[in-house]
Amino acid sequence: MAGNPRNGRPYRALCARQRSLGLPCWWCGHDIRYDVTGPEAGRHRDAFTLDHLVPLSKGGDLLDPANARSAHRRCNSARGNRTTVKQPRASRAW
Repeated sequence: MAGNPRNGRPYRALCARQRSLGLPCWWCGHDIRYDVTGPEAGRHRDAFTLDHLVPLSKGGDLLDPANARSAHRRCNSARGNRTTVKQPRASRAW
């Protein structure tokens, strides 16, 4: 029986590579709290998570760097497995 591929060395290396770029969240555009690590990162809404442009459930490649995106934990969770990027709503009608 194969283990969880997200616990493997290639996935951890991809996460480390993406984290080292220090990019803002690709979903909302705000800064990510890269300083939050370890067990606390699993609970912190602004912590880094590796998101996939093409969700794994839609055939995206887990280990493809071209499919990897930096995201907040909250944004990654809110996006789910949607493939479209929702546009921010205007603050008021013009």
